[in-house]
Amino acid sequence: METGVIIARFQTPYLHEGHMDLIQKVKEQHDKLIIILGVSPVKTSRKNPYDFYTRETMIKKEFNDVIVLPLSDHPSDEAWSQNLDNMLESAFPAEAFTLYGSRDSFIPYYHGKKPIVELPEHGDYSATELRKKYADKVSNSRDFRAGILYTLHNQYKKVYPTVDVAVFRNNKTEVLLGRKAISSNWRLVGGFSDPEDDSYEMAALREMREECGDLAVENLQYETSSKVDDWRYKNEADQIITLLFSCDYNEGDVIAQDDIKELQWFPLGELPKMKESNQLSPEHYMLFDFILNKYLTK
Repeated sequence: METGVIIARFQTPYLHEGHMDLIQKVKEQHDKLIIILGVSPVKTSRKNPYDFYTRETMIKKEFNDVIVLPLSDHPSDEAWSQNLDNMLESAFPAEAFTLYGSRDSFIPYYHGKKPIVELPEHGDYSATELRKKYADKVSNSRDFRAGILYTLHNQYKKVYPTVDVAVFRNNKTEVLLGRKAISSNWRLVGGFSDPEDDSYEMAALREMREECGDLAVENLQYETSSKVDDWRYKNEADQIITLLFSCDYNEGDVIAQDDIKELQWFPLGELPKMKESNQLSPEHYMLFDFILNKYLTK
């Protein structure tokens, strides 16, 4: 008899009735069942929060006789299909297989040699909605807290990209600096890049206008990049790297907004003295040094 193969992701906090019905139906048709779990190249993302081992454990708790195997995602449907067929044939060389899926499953992307059976959905279950439902639920249990540690320790170390903007006026002899409520030091305006930004240039203009008002600027250009010794990440594995841009002020009212308490134009020639007297933000020293070396008239 052929071996039944279910190909799915099961990216849910538990096996819902739709999952259970799918597995039970295939088990009724086959003496042996293999479940292939898709594995994303992105670790613990919102769409794929559970790694292979977590999902395998979840399945094995309900169906301990099922074989569970991982299959990495691939940008090519043809290559992914070939990898699937090769894995099954090399692991179980004497067996034949029937692949099972349901709506929104792997079926449209499969280009391999194995026969496919599409099973109807059992109920209207959405993995996305289930993840949303449990995303903000806090449990007072040791396992819950241990799970948070497991997730964080199984992520890649991250670099958070930020953008800073040197807004110049009067032929680059003055620069606009801001000061936050939590610090008396002057800094360049800027902030974190957002996933909605189409480019770092867009992020730079967005951050500038969020903090300085609806200014009209021109000649936006990339200058340099640098790791930022931000106090929030000083003792973290994750770090910040900022991209410095410059532009020329054209017109518009300079209005301190967002987390900026005060904005002021400073002659470029004053910055060295401000640095010596600790008036500039230390995390921006490298950026200030770059600006001075490039634009300050000797």
